[in-house]
Amino acid sequence: MTGRWGRGRTDTHSTAQYSRPGGRSAPDRGASQIVVIGIIGAAALLMIGFLTVPMIVGGSSLLFSAGSGGFGCSSSQQAKSALQSKVSGTAKDSIPSNYLSWYQKVGQQYGVPWVILAGIGTVESDNGQSTLPGVHSASNAFGAAGPMQIGIGGAAGNNWGGAPVHPASEVVSGVATDEDGDGISSVYDPADAIAGTAKILLAHGVLSNVSAAIFAYNHLESYVQAVESYAGTYASGGYSVTAAAGSPTANTAACVQLAGTVISGSKTVPNQAVAAAIAYAQQQIGKPYLWGGTGPDAFDCSGLVMMAYQAAGVAVPRTSEDQWAWGPEVPASQVEPGDLVFFAGSDGTATDPGHVGLVIGGGKMIEAYATGFPIRVSSYGTSASAGGDNQVVGFTRPWAHAGVVLPAASASASP
Repeated sequence: MTGRWGRGRTDTHSTAQYSRPGGRSAPDRGASQIVVIGIIGAAALLMIGFLTVPMIVGGSSLLFSAGSGGFGCSSSQQAKSALQSKVSGTAKDSIPSNYLSWYQKVGQQYGVPWVILAGIGTVESDNGQSTLPGVHSASNAFGAAGPMQIGIGGAAGNNWGGAPVHPASEVVSGVATDEDGDGISSVYDPADAIAGTAKILLAHGVLSNVSAAIFAYNHLESYVQAVESYAGTYASGGYSVTAAAGSPTANTAACVQLAGTVISGSKTVPNQAVAAAIAYAQQQIGKPYLWGGTGPDAFDCSGLVMMAYQAAGVAVPRTSEDQWAWGPEVPASQVEPGDLVFFAGSDGTATDPGHVGLVIGGGKMIEAYATGFPIRVSSYGTSASAGGDNQVVGFTRPWAHAGVVLPAASASASP
């Protein structure tokens, strides 16, 4: 329609258009122009009506229909399928590849349009790319945590259920989920958090009233509008796919298992506190080393293990030297996952070690090695280990310190 009327407007400047056999007088041409303009105006008004009526009748939810159905439909199946849109080559906004994969997988699994999940993830944490408090560790001022900012306490309440990071075998009353099957339910893990959000939305009737469900998630109209705006963009294919963000590496995910099961084909996790500490350290893999860093964006070696155990409810000293002195020491023959392994390091000695890692089993540890090296899984005590990691000073077991009181569930799981 637009092209047709466009050609007509251009041709009004040519008398040839109207010089047909028998001819037309000047008044005839003027009348014809008036008719054409009238038709254009009517068409424009009709188009505006088509665009406006769905917004008035169906609300903002209808903006997200990627097909013939929409959230305003009575059929829940239409609502489930309408927004499962595909990647567009003309995308404008970016979504990390791992987040996109989990949004779509969880959306299909729970019957929640993935674009709504993505809209929430974008508003809450820029799909895990934000460095604001609570996204990667701890919580924000209101008690919300993780990339989807699910309540773990405080004003937000504990919608997650249980500790922010806990073994998947632990029964809780909230939406905590082990979506990626690594044995840990972590509010900071993208897959787990996205699945938790899907549960919350379903509980608030997302398939019958999208806006109300989003409002129940965060009680601000501006929040609802922002989520729906991003959802509309994604539903039309308006996004690009970028490198994965905030996800642990596959080899570590395969190593970290439930309390009481095997890690890396070696020892077992002695209790839930250790499982939580390792899970926290796992979440930091790939982040940069920073001398003096204690997160959430960068760590040094002792800062990493201190924060890992803090996430498990166990307070340990700040520096590697103090951590070594704090003990208690354990023989190399009795080392278990969760123990700390010490090295002289570049700024320490055998009696005053300057480097520490968190044992995960099978001769492996998670460590913040040095400037220029991301947090990683490394071997220790072998000729193939990185420089300085081949000469072990000794091991300690923080959770067994005389001053530590483990949570009841962790204590019962201890040997």
